[in-house]
Amino acid sequence: MIRPTRTLGPALLLAAVACDAGDASAGAATPAAHDARDAAPPVEWPAYGGTPDGAHFSPLADISRANVRALRVAWIHRSGDVSDGREGRVGTNSEATPIVVDGTLFTVTPFSRVLALDPETGAERWAFDPHVDRTVATHDALTSRGVSTWLDSSRAPDARCRRRIFVATFDARLFALDARSGAPCADFGVRGEVDLRTGVRNVSVERTEYHESSAPAVARDVVIVGSAISDNRRVEAASGVVRAFDARTGALRWAWEPLLDLARPRGRDARDSRSGRAMGDSTAFRAGAANAWATISVDAERDLAFVPTGSASPDHFGGLRPGPNLYANSIVALRAATGRVAWHFQLVHHDLWDYDASSQPALFTMRRDGRAIPAVAMGSKMGSLFFFERETGAPLFPIEERPVPVSDVPEERAWPTQPFPTRPPPLVPQRLRAEDAWGLTWLDRAACRRRIAALRNDGIFTPPSVRGSIEFPGFIGGMNWGGVAVDETRGVVVANTSRVAGVVTLVPRALHTPSDSGDYRTAYITRAEGTPYAIRRSLLVSPLGAPCNPPPWGALTAVRAATGDVLWEVPLGNVRDLTRVPTPARWASPTLGGPLATAGGLVFIASTMDHTLRAFDVDTGREVWSAALPASAQATPMTYRARAGGKQFIVIAAGGHKEMGTKLGDYLIAFALP
Repeated sequence: MIRPTRTLGPALLLAAVACDAGDASAGAATPAAHDARDAAPPVEWPAYGGTPDGAHFSPLADISRANVRALRVAWIHRSGDVSDGREGRVGTNSEATPIVVDGTLFTVTPFSRVLALDPETGAERWAFDPHVDRTVATHDALTSRGVSTWLDSSRAPDARCRRRIFVATFDARLFALDARSGAPCADFGVRGEVDLRTGVRNVSVERTEYHESSAPAVARDVVIVGSAISDNRRVEAASGVVRAFDARTGALRWAWEPLLDLARPRGRDARDSRSGRAMGDSTAFRAGAANAWATISVDAERDLAFVPTGSASPDHFGGLRPGPNLYANSIVALRAATGRVAWHFQLVHHDLWDYDASSQPALFTMRRDGRAIPAVAMGSKMGSLFFFERETGAPLFPIEERPVPVSDVPEERAWPTQPFPTRPPPLVPQRLRAEDAWGLTWLDRAACRRRIAALRNDGIFTPPSVRGSIEFPGFIGGMNWGGVAVDETRGVVVANTSRVAGVVTLVPRALHTPSDSGDYRTAYITRAEGTPYAIRRSLLVSPLGAPCNPPPWGALTAVRAATGDVLWEVPLGNVRDLTRVPTPARWASPTLGGPLATAGGLVFIASTMDHTLRAFDVDTGREVWSAALPASAQATPMTYRARAGGKQFIVIAAGGHKEMGTKLGDYLIAFALP
């Protein structure tokens, strides 16, 4: 399982990436600047989101708007872990963000291999391989977004496993590794491993449904994990249970079931969290999932873990799960020590659109009218940005329950209203009319207009139908797992969004031809076994393959947190690397991944379908730097200063995304000033 250290040759380090050099003189340092840097302490990146709060912000300002144009490639590491899905192997989605603690960078590959690197050179110190099955018969696509760490302060400084690295592998195992050697910690679980499938209600015998994709959350001495569930395959999918394990022993501390609400005491007026009905109601309820597949944030001081949950199964048909499906599609604040619900807010009632709460909640202090308010910012696939008071869940801007379209499917009872925040305004369009149709040519545009007119299309929250319904924003979002970045000092929240419509069609079981695909670019049918319908999902595109909705197809937006005002918005990315021809900047690109904000007044982001890492001025939205990458980067960048007097590095995983069809690779790339 442990591999020896290896390094890359200088020629490969220097030649692998071509970047926009800009003005080299901008990076020249004065003697005073050198003195300041020599005295500068290390600044780590100890959690997936920078810190457990998920704000994706760093106080580092060595790289600033004044010198960012001088950024150069500092080192490159290649893991070798990449697959295009051929030759009997499953494809890979590269989505990892590394962490840096105690002078070492730790990352994970799509194969769930954990790597320890020298953060200043990229040299490999150790590697741990959990031997995840990589065959096509096992999974749709392999991915892992990160690892977590915990320090056992009760152990001697040189003791084995004093510093632990936790990884939840794609095949649902939780490992505790010694940070120095990569060896499993023998006192954790069974020889360093906990099988996360054990004890999960209704888990499939096959290992194709229940996964782990995000980094575990660590709160004091517990490790908290959710799960990723293939929730369109059957009605009674595996439970979306969220669990906490002892960081020393791996023993189960608590378990919280979103759909059964087992953590909450029942009173005389208690209501079933599955249906919202009185507990005495015998209405049948069949569903699973409502799982937390996105990253969980932690406020250890308040003993709160902020859990984003997804839809109950299956995504697009709710006839067998009546009611709002409370705790699904929600942000839920759990007591980290016990798993009891402190508060929750449901972003989508009775989800029929795959509008999971897919973003990591961002915890920060909002300054408003002279008050410091502990706040939570929560992005959504609908493109709405929600703000809550952290301790109580009280909305910091009014949220209105508004009527939404009703279902025309006989077996379905769509919820009559949905919550809409009054501020900020939606960060994406939420309606597409036939007259809005877009195309590369007039023929293309006419085809899109006819297609839109033929589908059910009543605006956001149009329920799925046998006719076919437009979903806009589509099931990709809006905002997705990349979350938001919060510059607390400036009071600015930055979010990237996708703007591509989808089509969801319920296919009567008698007409269903079995076919499963995990490719976002093409139509595919999921079985939804146990329901009267299979589910067909596709992007709403023209005969030439371009989105039928007008560009931009992706954007980067900054919001003033205290007021909900949009400060600026710019198109993000382009599709030239897919089309092989130049495309206008205003078209932009769908995005997966998230932003990084720094005290240097910058926002770094990749996430687009082109092969580029960019930096923007956080005050104006002006692009101030970019670097070409050898593959696309559907990942979130991070930054650190590993040692006193050292350089600030910006690091991004550039490995592409099989499901988005972007160029694949196996690169981890660090940038720094000369």
